[in-house]
Amino acid sequence: MDEEKKESGGFEGFMKKTSSRKDFLKMGGKGVAGTVFAASLLSFLASPAKASGEETKRVWATASGAIIHDPSRCSACKRCETTCTMANDGKAHPYIARVKIGRNLNYGNKGPSAAFWTGEGQFGNFRIAGETCRQCKSPYCGNACPVGAIDVDESTGARVVDVEKCIGCGTCQRACPWGMATLDPEYKKATKCVLCYGDPQCVRGCPNGALSFVPWEEAIRKYQAHWETHV
Repeated sequence: MDEEKKESGGFEGFMKKTSSRKDFLKMGGKGVAGTVFAASLLSFLASPAKASGEETKRVWATASGAIIHDPSRCSACKRCETTCTMANDGKAHPYIARVKIGRNLNYGNKGPSAAFWTGEGQFGNFRIAGETCRQCKSPYCGNACPVGAIDVDESTGARVVDVEKCIGCGTCQRACPWGMATLDPEYKKATKCVLCYGDPQCVRGCPNGALSFVPWEEAIRKYQAHWETHV
């Protein structure tokens, strides 16, 4: 009985009710457009993983560490953003910096609000809410990339972008809840923190010691404490 219900329900039941392949193609449209639609849908249905409802999940090696930002030490000089892009990209370009200070400078990471003076940032309590890559245990950016262009650096475990594979679609940028991956508007390639292969230049360049490179487990504890307190 259960098997009969299973067969009669869902998309499989719909497919059985379709009288012929010709009828099915008509539902996708006429001519070439309908054929393309039907072919792509049939290809989807032919995938064993999709048909069975199974998801293939990658197991990622944990990063050795992560960079954390201390708002109590930050003076918003943004030297870290310049140092980051000079070291990684050969140009001063704060927008693609792997540490984000400028975008939260005025209103904090929550953005403008009617009661902006009660929030973070220069227009609020003067607390600078800098953001850095969490090097997530199961990275949203890496799992979302349609071409597998984000991999793990063998020396640090950092999630890094393979620019040869990257197609510049921006999926990783949209997938990250914190918007840490960024698409370089000049080269149309994604960028994200690679921990400078064990020697983060933003940490070296900060004059106030507001950035530190700590073991991954410690970084996660501090992030959790931060969000429980300030979000």
